[in-house]
Amino acid sequence: MNKKLLPWLLLICALGLSSTAAYYSVVGLSIVFAGVAIPVIIMGSFLEISKLVIATYLHNQWKRTYTGLKVYLTLSLIVLSIITSIGIYGLLSKGFQSNITKMEIDSKRVANIEVKKNRFLETKQEYVTEKQNIEGDVSQLREALSTGTTTQYKDRETGQILTVNSSRARKTFEKQLDKALGDKDKISTKIEALNDSITNLEITILDMEVDNEVGNELGVIKAFSELSGWSLQAVANLFILILIFVFDPLAITLVIATNQAFKDLKPIKNMYGEDKIEVEEKKTSEPKYNPLTEHPEDIYIPEPKKETPPPPPKMEGEYSLPDMSHMTPAQQIKFLQTQISIISKSKTPDSYKSKYKTELIKHQIKLKKHQSELEDNQKTY
Repeated sequence: MNKKLLPWLLLICALGLSSTAAYYSVVGLSIVFAGVAIPVIIMGSFLEISKLVIATYLHNQWKRTYTGLKVYLTLSLIVLSIITSIGIYGLLSKGFQSNITKMEIDSKRVANIEVKKNRFLETKQEYVTEKQNIEGDVSQLREALSTGTTTQYKDRETGQILTVNSSRARKTFEKQLDKALGDKDKISTKIEALNDSITNLEITILDMEVDNEVGNELGVIKAFSELSGWSLQAVANLFILILIFVFDPLAITLVIATNQAFKDLKPIKNMYGEDKIEVEEKKTSEPKYNPLTEHPEDIYIPEPKKETPPPPPKMEGEYSLPDMSHMTPAQQIKFLQTQISIISKSKTPDSYKSKYKTELIKHQIKLKKHQSELEDNQKTY
């Protein structure tokens, strides 16, 4: 991806996600504190803006900021992120609760319809049983009318068993048969009406299930709830917590990444005003010049100078110290130590060596004492 395009993409994502998080947070806080909605909206808006400014400041001025200020701003950033998460949770939980309420209302409606449907089914079953009994009576009556012999018949109204023959009771059989057929037709009509009512109730339940937008919206949560055995509220809270733990921290991270991307996009100048990256790339691309291998004849290597030690002091008569006025006390002490070493290594007689060395050592002690006094005065000052 083009280096110049990446910062702008990060900026768009950071602004979009931060604005969305800020909107959700402010609306959610106004829901939580509904009594003072307008003040909460004003306060939440400025807190969200301050959060982004703090994140940008800490990223750009981390090394220049005092420790106490860094700690306070970092804690403020964490607390503001938590407040944003609380606002987002309030908004999302309200939406879920409204869906749950609608789903519960629809569930109660369906349950009431199911109760009515069950009642119709029970009544239908009673009518079916009664119809079957009537059909049995009709069969007996028709058999009696067709045979014309003596027949025993149970009266449905009195419950008595009647024994009649064709000559005396034919009219009675016909009346009973007509009444049974009429009852059968009435019961059949009622059963058909009940079937129509049951069918209409089933269609109503199917329409409610198809048109149930809340159930479709909560399909994933319901499936996860059935799979895990958790309640719908627990599953919804889990999903909301996952969202809020990703939402606002990602927005802050994108703001920081955007600052870093634009900082890297700006070229760094060296002491000559050139772009440091381009100069380094140019240096790495060009082969290094090595004069030792390419043009060794043009190299002049001077011969090292031989340092000659200072001449030993004269050993005749009294020893006179050389002029050391141009030297510092430390240099004088070092020079005297060198002279003592030279005298010790010389072939001068021991009597002269001892005398000259004593003079040099005395002078060296005076210089050391004077130097220590100067250092004490400087420390006191």
